[in-house]
Amino acid sequence: MSFRTLKYLSFTHSAIYTALLVLAITGAADGAKYALGWAHGIGWIVMSLLCIDAVRRGVLPLWLGVMVAVIGGVGPFAGSAGFLYAERRANVPPHIPQRDMV
Repeated sequence: MSFRTLKYLSFTHSAIYTALLVLAITGAADGAKYALGWAHGIGWIVMSLLCIDAVRRGVLPLWLGVMVAVIGGVGPFAGSAGFLYAERRANVPPHIPQRDMV
């Protein structure tokens, strides 16, 4: 699975969790809360397994796999933020000091 696919799956998981939080706070739609709760739980298990495999294949760095698998069960926003951080970090050109700057 590619980095991009995992990133979008993480965003989807965060959206499910957001909807679950909104319904839990408002106290509406018990059936929807039940379905979203299961989707969040199963989504976390699936995301964890996919990210562990991606770390083993070298698609994701270890810290991001830990962020999704460990912290993602409680707050999947951490995994989504981690994907954004890793993506931006990869796009930053390395700083190469010039010899005449000293």
